[in-house]
Amino acid sequence: MKDEYGAMSDAGDTFEHDGPFTLESGEVLPHAQLRYNTYGSLNPAGTNVLLVNHALTGNSDLASWWGSMLGPTLAFDTDKYFVVSANILGSCYGSTSPTSVDPSTGEPYGKSFPSVSVRDTVKLQGKLLESLGVTSLKSVVGGSFGGMQTLEYLFTGQEFGPETRSAIPIACGSHHTGWQIGISELQRQAIYADPDWAEGEGWNAKKGLEVARQIGMISYRTSQAYEEKFGRGVQGGKIYGSDAEWDVKSYLEYQGRKFLDRFDPITYVKLTEQMDSHDISRGRGEMKAVLNSVKVPTLIVGIDSDVLYPVHEQESLRDGIQGSELVVVNSDAGHDGFLLEQEEVSKNVIRFLESIE
Repeated sequence: MKDEYGAMSDAGDTFEHDGPFTLESGEVLPHAQLRYNTYGSLNPAGTNVLLVNHALTGNSDLASWWGSMLGPTLAFDTDKYFVVSANILGSCYGSTSPTSVDPSTGEPYGKSFPSVSVRDTVKLQGKLLESLGVTSLKSVVGGSFGGMQTLEYLFTGQEFGPETRSAIPIACGSHHTGWQIGISELQRQAIYADPDWAEGEGWNAKKGLEVARQIGMISYRTSQAYEEKFGRGVQGGKIYGSDAEWDVKSYLEYQGRKFLDRFDPITYVKLTEQMDSHDISRGRGEMKAVLNSVKVPTLIVGIDSDVLYPVHEQESLRDGIQGSELVVVNSDAGHDGFLLEQEEVSKNVIRFLESIE
């Protein structure tokens, strides 16, 4: 089964916020930074900008996860656009996070890292964009957690940061539902159940993080994909008890172990909590009115087999945002289709961006 990400790193440039950064919760980060990458050149007016947002465990290195869409003549055409990809506040890929040093203690924040919302991430990214000379965004694009950020950008021109002139939210909804929060909580509970979470600092709750990743890998795909790939395949012929080495078990264990090389338990807990904060109507009014207030071209993309963010959530966005368009991509990959079906996603991004030139 093809992985959704290539090799991951924290490579890129760093934006340092000038002074303390106040979060939506009222808590204050004495120092806040974001890792980011840019591709192409900014025009003199600062308007030829595409902002591309990554998902939960991604990074700002766009080439490592949507690489086939980046470059001259491609969806994120670097001959035409200044493409910016910024990390999430709280991520372990170069931005201020639980792994960062708390100036008040001289030690990593760890579990004491404050609560960050999706809106906080977008607000800090807005400060980054202003520092780069961006005056408005041609479009904002993102899938999953990146789609949640994308939806928040529909309101930034009214509240803070550069104006957003169009948006392409992919495989997400207007808010995190009880279903999605429940899956996040199940993953967190796996980490909390690790003895190191309760008895130690939390960094070594590695078995819990492995299980959390395995839960995620189930929710990102489909029963069809797992049946086609693994079925009832078993190694060694044993099918009884804990000695049974089902092919799917080996795959999930491998994915869990591999995840330990690029993530830590505390950051994972904090980022899933941030994702659960997603609700574009919070503080803005009733959802129907909030969606109706969007007046810029919006292309909404769903994956027909997505069980984590089902298509009816994208249909609700389409029904609520006047003049918006919904495209449903056919895929048996489930939620991860937004990363794996790059040819289909790319085709629709190109068409949409050309239609609003």
